[in-house]
Amino acid sequence: MSLELTVNEQIKKAMLAKDEKGLRSLRAIKAAILIAKTSEGAKETLSSDDEIKILQKLIKSRKDSLEIFVQQNREDLAVKEREEIEVIEKYLPAQMNEEELNQAISAIIAQTGANSPADMGKVMGLATKQLAGKADGKAISTVVKTLLAK
Repeated sequence: MSLELTVNEQIKKAMLAKDEKGLRSLRAIKAAILIAKTSEGAKETLSSDDEIKILQKLIKSRKDSLEIFVQQNREDLAVKEREEIEVIEKYLPAQMNEEELNQAISAIIAQTGANSPADMGKVMGLATKQLAGKADGKAISTVVKTLLAK
């Protein structure tokens, strides 16, 4: 079942359960999907990769907002961002832990023959494609920098 259909079903359930945080998060996902489908040059149906990118973008924007709210001591707003991140993450594939990420990136480095930080672009290009939806771009970048610096 597509993400859009799943989200529509979950919105109905959240309305019946009067789940405010779930409803707020699901509506944000639905809005992002509609925007993606109606943008100029968009396809009528979204691929699973497109859906994952939408969810990752939503989470990234919420994490950025969360960081700002924490810096400004706005815990009331930070709580809402954390709640939305929690709900949106349920629709992403399981995230890799640090050990799995290190192994996957080590394999990619061996595959590309990279051996210095100058080769980071090669590794990042391949890693972001292979690990899409399984790991955050920031985490991938950090591990690549660490492994290439050795």
